[in-house]
Amino acid sequence: MTSPTDAAPTAASAPITVPARGLVLLVGASGSGKSTFARNHFRPTEIVSSDVCRGLVADDENDQAATADAFDLLHHLVGIRLRRGLLTVVDATNVQRAARASLVALARDHDVLVDAIVFDLPDEVAVERNRIRADRTFGPQVITRQVRELRRSMKGIKKEGFRRVHVLRDVAQADGAAIIREKPWNDRTELTGPFDIVGDVHGCATELRTLLTDLGWHVRPDGAEHPEGRTAVFVGDLVDRGPDTPGVLRLVMGMVAAGNALCVSGNHEAKLVRALQGRKVTVAHGLQESLDQLAAETEEFRTAAQGFMDGLLSHYVLDAGRLVVAHAGLKEEYHGRASRRVRAFALYGDTTGETDEFGYPVRYPWARDYRGAATVVYGHTPVTEPAWVNNTLCLDTGAVFGGALTALRYPEREIVSVPAESQWYEPVRPEPRESQESEQDRVASVLRYDDVGGTRWLPTRTGGRIKVESENAAAALEVMSRFAVDPRWLVYLPATMSPASVSRGEGFLEHPGRAFEDYAAWGVRRVICEEKHMGSRAVSVLARDGATAARRFGVTDGSTGAVFTRTGRSFFDDVEPLVDRLRRAVDPLFDRLETDWLALDCELLPWSVKADGLIRSQYASVGAAARVALPAALTGLDGAAARGLDVTALRARTERRMVNAGAFRDAYARYCRPTDGLDGVTVAPFQVLAAEGRVLATESHEWHMEALGALDDPFLTPTRHRIVDLGSETDRAEATRWWTELTEAGGEGMVVKPLDGAGRKVQPGLKVRGREYLRIIYGPDYLDSLDVLRDRNLARKRKMALAEHALGLDALASLVDGAPLWRVHQAVFAVLAQESEPVDPRL
Repeated sequence: MTSPTDAAPTAASAPITVPARGLVLLVGASGSGKSTFARNHFRPTEIVSSDVCRGLVADDENDQAATADAFDLLHHLVGIRLRRGLLTVVDATNVQRAARASLVALARDHDVLVDAIVFDLPDEVAVERNRIRADRTFGPQVITRQVRELRRSMKGIKKEGFRRVHVLRDVAQADGAAIIREKPWNDRTELTGPFDIVGDVHGCATELRTLLTDLGWHVRPDGAEHPEGRTAVFVGDLVDRGPDTPGVLRLVMGMVAAGNALCVSGNHEAKLVRALQGRKVTVAHGLQESLDQLAAETEEFRTAAQGFMDGLLSHYVLDAGRLVVAHAGLKEEYHGRASRRVRAFALYGDTTGETDEFGYPVRYPWARDYRGAATVVYGHTPVTEPAWVNNTLCLDTGAVFGGALTALRYPEREIVSVPAESQWYEPVRPEPRESQESEQDRVASVLRYDDVGGTRWLPTRTGGRIKVESENAAAALEVMSRFAVDPRWLVYLPATMSPASVSRGEGFLEHPGRAFEDYAAWGVRRVICEEKHMGSRAVSVLARDGATAARRFGVTDGSTGAVFTRTGRSFFDDVEPLVDRLRRAVDPLFDRLETDWLALDCELLPWSVKADGLIRSQYASVGAAARVALPAALTGLDGAAARGLDVTALRARTERRMVNAGAFRDAYARYCRPTDGLDGVTVAPFQVLAAEGRVLATESHEWHMEALGALDDPFLTPTRHRIVDLGSETDRAEATRWWTELTEAGGEGMVVKPLDGAGRKVQPGLKVRGREYLRIIYGPDYLDSLDVLRDRNLARKRKMALAEHALGLDALASLVDGAPLWRVHQAVFAVLAQESEPVDPRL
């Protein structure tokens, strides 16, 4: 098979075909029409121009002294676009081989194809065009030199790594050219299945026919059809070792030719093709069997089989990018790419370069690190049983070694196998089938470092893919390993919450009106305003009894629940009395929800029961210092005034600071009260997170208020609330008045949450804190600095809130679905990791 890369440069008379997600170099002297051609055929965003880059770095597109910096920028932009899989057109002279080589290398680094479009027009065309351009000050000798360099380098341009070189030799040809964008051959994203993906066959023709029949196919010796229109996809290694390689090829070739199947190349096909071409290969690992069996076939069949195998691609991307099939697997950055490196990975896997004592390459377990959204199905390395590992599945179950031939029905994710009729080939290794840890075999409670460490992208059900930086993951692991409760109870951490947009009202930093405006702008029609309790955020996980704790959470030490902070720490050294008391208080919920365990989001009151040390060291010390220092300062200022000094303004400011300090003391004192054990302690539950078989955090907030409001126990503090129709000015005014009464009476404020229209970008809640409470956050005198404090950027905080909310819902969904604990913890740890982002902690 001849690759287009090997084709000689041709004059462009037919339409010019360029790679839809690759690199295109425009090559030609100044004035040859490259920029006009680019504008006529490509989007402005697809063009990276050296002149534009020169203008960006020097404010002058003709400043030749800035060329080095301009090309640094050009290479940087090209690299970013190629990494993102975008067609990129470089508009520069590119007449020298060295200039082209650096860009070809960039394309190779990103595993994309690169084409050249050469403008080999007569010299006088470029000279005349430059003469009439006022911004071009160089003479015709520059054009002559560029044309000479171009034509000298054209002799070897086909060896520079281009897929195709298209040459335009006159103005009419350039003006009449048409561009066709050719998507990669491995891009079959338009095929949505359903698919039957078949593992390594290795010449086991009888087993293949049996498997296809079991899958519902009507099988003939030279093809097969499925009555429901399914498509078969073969992961390669059709040949070698087994008893009937020609029979397998004849069947699969017929299916592919009829459009009923796809097939990727395996390493055994690649080697067999080289052998059939007469190239020197080591005859081993079953190759001799294929050569002998094909020798008994007709020349016509051997030629057709060789052409078929030689034309097989390294991998396919299917079902809108949701499915990738490659013989040995494929890491995410290689999906849909085309290069020798990609093909090598797809055929041979990620090898270390070493060989074991049996001559096999030592392979790196790439699937353990895979975190991509696409399902990857592959073969190559025999396993005893197919097992899902990080959304990847190996289907090579060693049929030729006496194992089984296996297929995956996609999208059903149903695995179908048929046993081998015999051990057709003696394995070189004593035990050829590698063990593969599956999500089912792994001990559910064992957390590995690579589950939560390093930079990761976590897919979530509601928030897309969320990035966790490695340094943030390390910080979360440090906290969890040193301070957290028994990890078997640690099934959820609450999300942070953004304040409403800043208020411009006199004397206010936060105000309900801005929360209402925010939600109305997001298309929400109704919201609920819930009292914000000034306590300590508490997640409560309660089992009804010890048997439930053992069955559902694997806890057998006698504990029946946990109450922990938003960073996973226990509130008390002995939390069981609190767990027992809270379980009695919410007991009716167990029956109402028909569950034997509950997860609740709460506030533990008062604030001082947990934060007493913090209050004494950080707040009371400030209040005490102000109580001593400011009266003394006023006495001193009075003395200065008595001596005739004008200290009126300073005295007024000091007096105001003393009033503010008193208000600051009053603010934090409201949230302190004496407690003795659980005497004086209450809990304010405001959301039922989950119960057996149900994620309840997604229920309407009205439902939560009704369910929790029905509980009647003195240990529980109810959450007062109001529902607001955002289209009603009366509702808005009444809710604002209620907030004012709450905060003036010493309350912290309220949380506004959407009741409808909550899309993916809508904040799950906005907090609106009272004027006096904010003294605790910003200091006693913060009202004097409102203009400065209003300059706060909420974008990062809101992004964090959305990410943590999505991760929290994923943790709950995994818990309810019965996923292993380590998978629940991936989301829980990620919530805590997000808290290490550089966001103003006062927000």
